[in-house]
Amino acid sequence: MTAATHDAPALAARAGLSLPYTHVDDIFIDGAWTPSSGTGRNPVTDPATGQVWGSVPDGTPEDLDAAVASAQRAFKGEWHRLTPSERAEYLVRIAEELEKRANELSLTNSLENGSPVSESAGAAANAAGIFRYFATLAAYLEHEDVRPFPNGGGESVVRRDPVGVCALIAPWNYPINLVVIKLAPALLAGCTVVIKPASPTPLSFRVVIDAVAAAGVPAGVVNLVTGSGRLGDALVRHPGVDKVAFTGSTPVGRKIAAACGELLRPVTLELGGKSSAIVLPDADLDAMSKVLIRSCMRNTGQTCYISTRILAPASRYEEVVDMVTATIAAGKQGDPLDPGTVFGPCATEAQYRTVLEYVESGLAEGARATTGGRAASLGGGLEGGYFVEPTVFADVTPAMRISREEIFGPVICILKYKDVDEAVALANNTEFGLGGLVFGQDPEAALAVADRMDTGSVGINFFASNHAAPFGGRHNSGLGTEYGKEGLSAYLSYKSIHRRA
Repeated sequence: MTAATHDAPALAARAGLSLPYTHVDDIFIDGAWTPSSGTGRNPVTDPATGQVWGSVPDGTPEDLDAAVASAQRAFKGEWHRLTPSERAEYLVRIAEELEKRANELSLTNSLENGSPVSESAGAAANAAGIFRYFATLAAYLEHEDVRPFPNGGGESVVRRDPVGVCALIAPWNYPINLVVIKLAPALLAGCTVVIKPASPTPLSFRVVIDAVAAAGVPAGVVNLVTGSGRLGDALVRHPGVDKVAFTGSTPVGRKIAAACGELLRPVTLELGGKSSAIVLPDADLDAMSKVLIRSCMRNTGQTCYISTRILAPASRYEEVVDMVTATIAAGKQGDPLDPGTVFGPCATEAQYRTVLEYVESGLAEGARATTGGRAASLGGGLEGGYFVEPTVFADVTPAMRISREEIFGPVICILKYKDVDEAVALANNTEFGLGGLVFGQDPEAALAVADRMDTGSVGINFFASNHAAPFGGRHNSGLGTEYGKEGLSAYLSYKSIHRRA
């Protein structure tokens, strides 16, 4: 151990890692790692230390043209002519290869975006589960769909064809699973793809590409380019792309939607959220405390669907505030590579500054920070990291910025309501509609409240994604759905062949 790392265990932990990718010069085109045509570089920064530890090519228009051309050739080749069951076999093999790479995937992910390893350790297994689920839908695609004319005299054979070359653009908060939820259905449908990871997290998905290659997926079916947002814009508008799938912020999603509307290009958008957890008067707060962090501050608050607004009944308001405050304050903040860490850093310096601005806004508008409320000061090599203390705000009113806008950081707001009608109105008073929660001990009453919430998904006493159920946002939270048969349909083009019965 050097003198520089003796008093900095976080730096010592990083010095001892052996990662498959750090500084790379290539992108994945036509089944091979290929040098970029340009010389530009994009750094990869560890948000826990503020130190650059990797870099990737800043892709060029020529790189993009080559990737799209590769996907076009592969689409015109054998891939979409395989049966869905044959393509499903590839998906299962990809899942197996991913599981072999779970540790390197987790470590790379955590060094890119600061997700605690307690979170990223499950990325490979979850991604493998997504591939395996979509593999089970092969029979659905192979089912002969014949529909009689309602007035008799004929019938229609409905074909489900792959839509073509798909642009898959990923965010930085869950760089693996939020691409895989696009990649798996696209591949099963018979599409080919060009993937563009988010600029802060370009290295971890290379591990998935290795799994794809090891599974024997034909050359050109999956391509990977890296670069800035400029490259993503060019990919969205590329004339060789037939469909776009994007997960990220609502402002960027609006631009992509406008471009795809102009081009009449199908698009799936999974965007931001400002979801609410309605605590009913009969809620079991002990049980709620056990799922609170995963449901309301997962991944240091950098999760689109979490319920960062807690709506508490006036009769139990201080009781809820005390429970939430104690639960969040007890979560360990520190090095993401420490298995005991619950809260890591903000993923980027820009996001760190944004979160601090929101915290300052909340304080200025009269919210009460019951824990946190400032930048965190950590030692041991983490002095340069982008840490914000996990923060709980009480006495929040609906008009405050922290109540209305997506913060995407470790901040929870607690609002008060007088009756269930007001709670539902508060939950529905944002421009988003992605997630939500209801905490209560009466199942029928909780379900009735969930039915009244204007949002794409609601959990009752917990929240989790179900690979078999549609996930999508309403209003400013997006267009279209992912997961389930509905998510597969986003990569299909339908043809009706009419004939006499």
